Amino acid sequence: MIRVLAIDDEPLALQQLATYIRKISFLELAGVCPSATEAQRVMEREVIDAIFIDINMPDLNGMDFVKSLRVPPLVVFTTAYSEYAVEGFRVDAVDYLLKPFGLQDFQHAAQKVKEIYEARHATTQPTAETLTEGAADDDTLFLKTDYKTVRISISDIRYVEAMSEYLKIFLDGQPKPLIVLLSMKKLEERLPQGSFMRIHRSYIVNLTKISEVNKNRVIMDSDTYLPIGDNYKEAFQAYLGKKFLGK
Repeated sequence: MIRVLAIDDEPLALQQLATYIRKISFLELAGVCPSATEAQRVMEREVIDAIFIDINMPDLNGMDFVKSLRVPPLVVFTTAYSEYAVEGFRVDAVDYLLKPFGLQDFQHAAQKVKEIYEARHATTQPTAETLTEGAADDDTLFLKTDYKTVRISISDIRYVEAMSEYLKIFLDGQPKPLIVLLSMKKLEERLPQGSFMRIHRSYIVNLTKISEVNKNRVIMDSDTYLPIGDNYKEAFQAYLGKKFLGK
């Protein structure tokens, strides 16, 4: 099932979206949100695969909301204003529904969501080739992301963030993370223990990339602060103790 949010500030439009979503067998309505702000709160605590979102909303409009997401879900815009269509596709929207739209138009957009969702899951499943157990001195991994297999240098990994069944792998010199369908445990087993450490249930860091440790946070750079989980503090403090110089 594809978990979906319906987002619209107009009550009748929101109700219609929810009704249409419930009619599609492969969609699961995870929530209805009267604003992008409310949707943001839901997405922080739940896994959402796709959103059907209005553009013209007070406070934070749908377009700006999608642009603000580091890893947006599949997006279908719904709006009464056709001039947003081009901008919608610039942010990789799956589809654009012009109000008023009927169930047939909605089904067509939902089918596009399904096809892309299934393609991503089919092409990101890890295989024996994905995590090659190469020689000990091999500093590379092959990972499947989107529609291709890429080679990365282990030493380029800055940190890894868990996101439900996916991982976000942040690399030196790359503005966006790689998104791969893989478990933290599987990747953790492949990374060299002397250079990488799990500091939280959701984070693995490259110890050589840490710039500062402040209380219960690891600072990677001026924009990246990662929490140290209670279950990982002892091991991390032991690492710091080995490296620490001074009184």
